[in-house]
Amino acid sequence: MSATAAPRRALRALRRAGNRLVNFVDPPILVLAYHRVATLERDPQALSVRPEHFRAQMRHLRERYMLLRFGDPWPRAERPAAIVTFDDGYADNALAALPILEEERVPATFFVSVGAVESGREFWWDELERWLLGSAPVPDRLELGDAPDRGAWPLRTEEERSDCYHSLHGLFRRFTPARRERWLDELRAACRGGAAPRPSHRPLSDGDIARLGKSSWASVGAHGVTHTPFAALPAADQRDEMRTSRERLRAWSGAAVETFSFPFGGRHDFTRDSVRLAREAGFRRVAANIPGQVHRWPDPYVVPRFLVRDWAADRFALELTRFETA
Repeated sequence: MSATAAPRRALRALRRAGNRLVNFVDPPILVLAYHRVATLERDPQALSVRPEHFRAQMRHLRERYMLLRFGDPWPRAERPAAIVTFDDGYADNALAALPILEEERVPATFFVSVGAVESGREFWWDELERWLLGSAPVPDRLELGDAPDRGAWPLRTEEERSDCYHSLHGLFRRFTPARRERWLDELRAACRGGAAPRPSHRPLSDGDIARLGKSSWASVGAHGVTHTPFAALPAADQRDEMRTSRERLRAWSGAAVETFSFPFGGRHDFTRDSVRLAREAGFRRVAANIPGQVHRWPDPYVVPRFLVRDWAADRFALELTRFETA
């Protein structure tokens, strides 16, 4: 055991004990983050929940929790509450998730990255998976990038392809949108691939977003344009991504867009300026991807969420119990 392991465990235990005490005064709100409802051959980022598991999860929420909407005022409750959210904007949000939500009577907020809607292309992390982890022909050695930062990766084995995928995923997260597109163009050329999306990985269309806007069980929130961590963008570009995504989603959905979700949303993916800009933009509430339960008093511009995986009903119930004291 490392010298720091015991103190960390003690701090976690103390935090959980404190949360249990707070929960007696104000029951927690669990904001849940989803991305996809689909059955996939490969899911290296573990973003997808199979439809049968998603239905069981929604049924469990409806039976055990008070259900709230992300953008609404949160009333004081006598039992724990839950909020369902989706990030990114995959087509299966409208085609697979929405019908289940409507049938199970569970409201959800869908945060949509509008650049993918307009381009109709796969998200960049899906393109990496497609070319490097799928059946696409690849060279024995891949060279990408801008001098003097041009890199090279061997691709002769599955392990080397996987290593390249994870390496490029880490790099692309830190890139500006323009630089990322240059590298993607090179990758497609090296793999002799086109930009047309796979049906299983296409983003929402403007018609899909109109369908979300018409549903009484769905709300549409903004998620920027290029799905770039805001920490990698200057303030002017952050402001423009907020404004542009809001305006386009309002036009497509026919509804007000009053909430926002930071792309990726980890602690290092946005800055204090990002939070200030979201507040100045007039968003009612902003989601991050930092795990933690919510009460009615924290900062509405950095709302923590728990990421949900492809869990069967029993495992989902167990994880929610852990979330309540996280």
